[in-house]
Formats: sequence, C-alpha cells, structure tokens
Amino acid sequence: MAISDTHAPRRWRGCPPAVAEHLRGADLILHAGDVCVPSVLDELSAYAPVKVVLGNNDGPEVAAWGAPETLEFDLDGLPTAMIHDSGPAARRTARMHRRFPGAALVVFGHSHIPLDETGDGVRIFNPGSPTDRRRQPHGTIGLLHVEDGRLLTAEIVPVT
Repeated sequence: MAISDTHAPRRWRGCPPAVAEHLRGADLILHAGDVCVPSVLDELSAYAPVKVVLGNNDGPEVAAWGAPETLEFDLDGLPTAMIHDSGPAARRTARMHRRFPGAALVVFGHSHIPLDETGDGVRIFNPGSPTDRRRQPHGTIGLLHVEDGRLLTAEIVPVT
C-alpha cells in the first residue's frame, strides 16, 4: 500500500477507518512523506512494515524514526525508489528516470494529486493524500500489487 501527505496531527488524528480497511491486508506500507509526527509511523507499523521518506513538513523526529530524503529498494524483485517532491509536472518521468536510473517504479507525494503515469522508462505513482485532498474530489491512497519483479496492478483508491 502507498500513502502520502497524512499531515498529522492537523489532518490525521488517527487512522481513518477506510484507510485501516486497506492497511489490514498490506504486506508493506510505503509513505511518501509529510508524515509530520512519528506517531503516525508507529500507528502504520502496527499493520505492516513501513518504508518512509522525508517530506518538506517532516522534522528531525521523523528522520530519527528512519526516514531518509530518498530511498531505493527491491520490492519483491521490482527496483523501486521513493522521494517526496518529484518537482514540476513537466518532464516528470524523464526527471525521475534520471534521478533513479535503476528504478522501474518511483513513488512520490507532495502535490496531493493522485497520479499513475509511465514514460521515459519509468512508472511514477503518487497515491495522493487520504486526509488533505486539496482540489481533488476525494482523499486517496494507492494499492500496488507486485509479484516476481512485476507491477501487476497500481490502483488509486478513494477513501473519503
């Protein structure tokens, strides 16, 4: 499962029930930053292991929990990277491919705008925000189904 921009405690005052439904079946939780307080990561890690990157609103406490600025890892054989802010929309796939040349998938956040796009040799995925939808019709999370090094499905799921 992928999540981003929870913005606790202002926006996240505990795991929303619709998010918890999806967390119960998660093997791994990817949080693409703007957690704001590490207690959210503790809460999420009660469901499944968490990988997290620092967002622009995250401080030393989130970094101390284990959040680097970027992360590259193997997701069941799929080379994956995470970053909070992927920059402007223009040429985003090309920029992410240059930044993470070995990644087949880059998960990011920051904009609160859900996105699933492929181009320039990389798939980029922003789950949006479950708690701060900004100009979006719904708060969202992302569900990723990876098996044997292949991303079988990537889904943006409304939770509000």
